[in-house]
Amino acid sequence: MKSKTIKIKATLTVLVLLGLFMGCQKDPYDGVKSNEKSIENFTMGEGFTQIGAAVVDRTAGKVKVKVLVEEHTDFSNVRPIIQQSYRASVSPNSGEQVNFLTNDYKFKYQVTAETGETREWEVEVEPFEETITGTYDITDLVVYGGTGPEYGGGAVLSLTSKPWIWSATNGPQVELDNKLTFTLTGVTPTGRTTGDFINDAGADGLYADFTYILDPRTDVNHFYRKLPKGEGTWERDYTTDVLTLIFADGTRVNCSFLGATTENLGNNLTKTIQHNAFAFALSGTDDWDAIYSDYDKFVKKPRRYWIEVKKQN
Repeated sequence: MKSKTIKIKATLTVLVLLGLFMGCQKDPYDGVKSNEKSIENFTMGEGFTQIGAAVVDRTAGKVKVKVLVEEHTDFSNVRPIIQQSYRASVSPNSGEQVNFLTNDYKFKYQVTAETGETREWEVEVEPFEETITGTYDITDLVVYGGTGPEYGGGAVLSLTSKPWIWSATNGPQVELDNKLTFTLTGVTPTGRTTGDFINDAGADGLYADFTYILDPRTDVNHFYRKLPKGEGTWERDYTTDVLTLIFADGTRVNCSFLGATTENLGNNLTKTIQHNAFAFALSGTDDWDAIYSDYDKFVKKPRRYWIEVKKQN
């Protein structure tokens, strides 16, 4: 029992001495002041829908932030939330009202480090408008397909240019009176725009059945039924430039929404889009026995598919 008491006293003595020793050590950062003077993060504050995180360029001393333009958006009355460097201050203060309309959507802030050093930062707001909203007429359905395009096996063809390979009553031609309407419903926390859309069957009330009716008869709806029948939702990621169309059953189809342009497909093949188009990458299978045939281009080896549309005024 006496031995245990001695051990406890010895341990306490060591702890006391260790505490005294550590208390004598000087804090290596005591008296050292920070000269950091950066804006680390910037958000637009209440009343604004920001598209993604602000882009902070520490080298250039600039911040860019994208903001959705809505009916109530007032860029003259902004109270941004600013995160500056540790122990630094910012002027105007975080939460203080500023006007982004006086200098072409730009505003200058001054960040002062703990040392007193200062740096001017420019924050630029980019007003953002979702371009896909509106109503569109479908004007054409076009595929680029074929095995061995380097040998002349590839071609860019409208699906309606070969009426004998589809049903005369509900082939691709019945889609050409369809109307697509896209509406915006919101923005995700990661900056993706979201919304609803309607694929109206038009005056004929029909949606196409994409079935190749010649021998061998083949259902190719998995290639060409890219727009849901009736209603669906959508999500657009501007970082990757991907538009996702979501069917009522949860099926998701990725595409690009293109403006007027000409795509170079290689092997002296191009595709010109006059107004807008939804462009889809297809993954057919090479069939060297069927090269140069319609069956090969439309059924076996389709490569890329465009649903061309024109926005109504």
